[in-house]
Amino acid sequence: MRLFFALWPDADIAERLRRAADPLNLAAGARRVNPKNFHMTLAFVGEVPDARLAVLQQIGQSLRAPCFSIVCDSMEYWREPRVIVAAAPNSPPGFRDLACKLGRAIGLPPAPLRAHVTLARKVAQAPVPQAMSPIVWRATHFSLIRSETGGVESAYTVQGTWPLLYEMQNP
Repeated sequence: MRLFFALWPDADIAERLRRAADPLNLAAGARRVNPKNFHMTLAFVGEVPDARLAVLQQIGQSLRAPCFSIVCDSMEYWREPRVIVAAAPNSPPGFRDLACKLGRAIGLPPAPLRAHVTLARKVAQAPVPQAMSPIVWRATHFSLIRSETGGVESAYTVQGTWPLLYEMQNP
């Protein structure tokens, strides 16, 4: 099974991302990501045997990290993966820290990770740049996701979701 840890948007954020992607004029062959599949990857686990699922769920259960906000305010074309993303030009420390903690826990080497949500795939050439109103995403939980890529679009199934911590404010 193929797994990854990610932030999963609530219905309001998913709808705002969908509306941001609506004006994209995509050439033939490109395809929009279904809003039900919008996510922000934190750590890609990859192919693992079924027996490892419980270990990864335990990692998610035991991890402690504070809530944070991410502002996606630019739409970008990334040539090599041939995708259009809603990007957060400045990944907040909370995002980077959570991604690093998960990466260490599953044995990944440290790597730069830029907060983004893929809006379209198989984009052969850069479309006309689109303006994007900022979308503020308050991350309050993270999930372990199973990815199945056999059909027209990927099918994602949540394998566990865990809360991020609310920090106490000093009076």
